[in-house]
Parts: sequence; C-alpha cells; structure tokens
Amino acid sequence: MTLTLIDRTRRTGPDIDHATGQGADQDVAPEAPPAQAPGPAPRRATGREADGLAVASFVLGLVGLLAFNLLLGPTAIVMALLSLARRTRRPGRAYLGLALGVADLVVLAVLVTVNGTVAWNLGA
Repeated sequence: MTLTLIDRTRRTGPDIDHATGQGADQDVAPEAPPAQAPGPAPRRATGREADGLAVASFVLGLVGLLAFNLLLGPTAIVMALLSLARRTRRPGRAYLGLALGVADLVVLAVLVTVNGTVAWNLGA
C-alpha cells in the first residue's frame, strides 16, 4: 500500500487567467505535482533492537548455564557482539551476556572432560 501526499499551495490573490485577463474559474482544481516514488523507510528501531539483543543475550547466557549450553552459549555470544556493534544503550548487559555465553562454553568443556558426555550427572 502506497500513500501519496499532495502539497497544494494556497493562493492569496485573485486568480487571473493570463490569456483573457479576466478572473479564472473557481471550480478548477489546481494542478497536482507529479507523484514521487517513496524512498526506503528510515530505520528508527535500531537502538531498541540493539537493547533487545543485549537483554536477550544476557537471558540466554543465564539459562544456558543450566540447560542447552551447547546451543545457548554461542547464541548469547553472537547476540552480545551484534548488540555491541549496533551501539546499544545497555552495554553492561551485552558484556554480561558475552561473559555468560563464554561461561556456557566453559561449563560444556568441563562436562565433556569430566563425564565424557554433554549431559549433567547430579545423581550417584
């Protein structure tokens, strides 16, 4: 759906037909300027997206310490780096998400080394 805005200028003086020298007909609508193709839409939500990525990175890194650290750790790292690259207003959360993502991978490496598996083994 395309919305076209037409700018119609107001005329303050009397309308005069230059060919006859008399007043022009008031029922004639002024000529509209040609429609312009809309340009690309401006990206206004970049700051909000970066803040959302920082918070999501933090949450995924935190959850990844308990479960799915193989999947959530790298995801948290990527989201944290993206939010820092987009200049988030919450760099603390982005750095925490980055640190938690790295901690997820460290926990995964310890589990694989100790148990020889990627699963938790809390029971005897």
